[in-house]
Amino acid sequence: MDNNKLGEQDFLVASISQLSISGSASPPVVARFRSDSLVFTYESDSDDVVQFDRSNCQLYKLGPAQSLCMTEASDTSKEKSYSRGITIEFRNEEESRAFHCAFEQWKKEVAIQGSCLPNEMASSSASKFDDKIEESSAKMYFHYYGQLLHQQNMMQDYVRTGTYYAAVLENRTDFTDRVVVDVGAGSGILSLFAAQAGAKHVYAVEASDMADYARKLISGNPSLSERITVIKGKVEEVELPEKADILISEPMGTLLINERMLESYIIARDRFLVPKGKMFPTIGRIHMAPFSDEYLYIEIANKALFWQQQNYYSVNLTPLHGTAFQGYFSQPVVDAFDPRLLVAPAISHVIDFTSAKEEDLYEFDIPLRFVSSTGTRVHGLACWFDVLFGGSTVQRWLTTAPGAPVTHWYQLRCVLAQPIYVMPGQEITGRLHMVAHKAQSYTLNLTLSAKMWGPGAEQGGILQTSSGKLDLKEPYYRMSQPQAYPMSQDQQPNQLLQTQDLQIQSHDEEGSDLLQQPV
Repeated sequence: MDNNKLGEQDFLVASISQLSISGSASPPVVARFRSDSLVFTYESDSDDVVQFDRSNCQLYKLGPAQSLCMTEASDTSKEKSYSRGITIEFRNEEESRAFHCAFEQWKKEVAIQGSCLPNEMASSSASKFDDKIEESSAKMYFHYYGQLLHQQNMMQDYVRTGTYYAAVLENRTDFTDRVVVDVGAGSGILSLFAAQAGAKHVYAVEASDMADYARKLISGNPSLSERITVIKGKVEEVELPEKADILISEPMGTLLINERMLESYIIARDRFLVPKGKMFPTIGRIHMAPFSDEYLYIEIANKALFWQQQNYYSVNLTPLHGTAFQGYFSQPVVDAFDPRLLVAPAISHVIDFTSAKEEDLYEFDIPLRFVSSTGTRVHGLACWFDVLFGGSTVQRWLTTAPGAPVTHWYQLRCVLAQPIYVMPGQEITGRLHMVAHKAQSYTLNLTLSAKMWGPGAEQGGILQTSSGKLDLKEPYYRMSQPQAYPMSQDQQPNQLLQTQDLQIQSHDEEGSDLLQQPV
């Protein structure tokens, strides 16, 4: 195994003493967990080392801040014996507890076929996470969140970070003298918020290499760091020395459920939270409404025009046009859109994190029913989410709704390759079926139908139906695109959008004008 690839953890120890010279003191020592050994190095002399092999050392607690570390003898007798041991004196009980947690994790970490898991440590047995998430996806996921630039992007989302800060500090009574677990702690910023709110102790669990940065950030805030322990590992695998009174996490992805971290949040609840403990956030809601956006529809369809060329270096590309056209419409669009593009009031699907089962998040089958407020073409379904922090003092929402201050989640729109026509008061029905897959995301199956309207509509059936299959893992990020909607504040969507069929033909004069619109 390449030891250079393995993360190292340093713990400052007040002193150690050999059992053979009990009672003698020593200068400050750094305890370092390496891939195959636990090493104690005197700060005053880097060559003076006490080393224990991982395979045969044991750790015992002698008191609140004192422990005993021993290594088994290498003889072949059946009776267990020990060849060497030291006593370890910690500066306080919290640091002793952190060291014991790290020791337990370190003992579990063994090489699997000479390779390592994405968090640079290997588990002795496949976890629930490994069973349901493919390795390549997990590797990219932990690599992404192990970089400071991505943590900075999230921290600079002041709607997100400011709402978390307010939700925690306004509900000090929920955190004061409580044990907190920060699930997927990232940079550790939420752990620091919890400590500011008076938490007795915070366990910051983070599987990526960001755990090392979190330790550095937390140690740089000494007034809080003594009450925070960073534990590197997945919540599905790590062990904690005590139960939590409250969980805090930021498990939301695009459309709330992308990246499937909500499942880890639920698992952490079942593993670590005391009965009736609190969760921040407490519930989540996915909101959905049909929308009409002619500019967006033409922009997506326009991408496939390349494949309509009949003489591309003397090659006819048109056989692939239909496949390319459908491919572009399989990408959900992530951007911030004008709420006036919605053609009906939104409906919601609620997920209660305090009671939902992990299996509930594997598949969602949401029936859709709307009543159109205008006559227009419906181009698909717009989605956004919000979460509630159900504090004892203040109930605070974090929303990603269109028209609200923009977050790094933006909003998401599923665009149908075939729009449907509706009139004012016409009922729109359908279904949004979302199925989790091993790439840490979901396949979205959307169907929208326009029902009969007007006199006798109650006896009528479906006039028009359109459906599409989209992959939430592969969105079209449109955030930097200009939103060229030339309408005044008092205009309605039906005044902007003309009900015209889209003919993607270069020789169609009217269609050509549409395709040249700035989008």
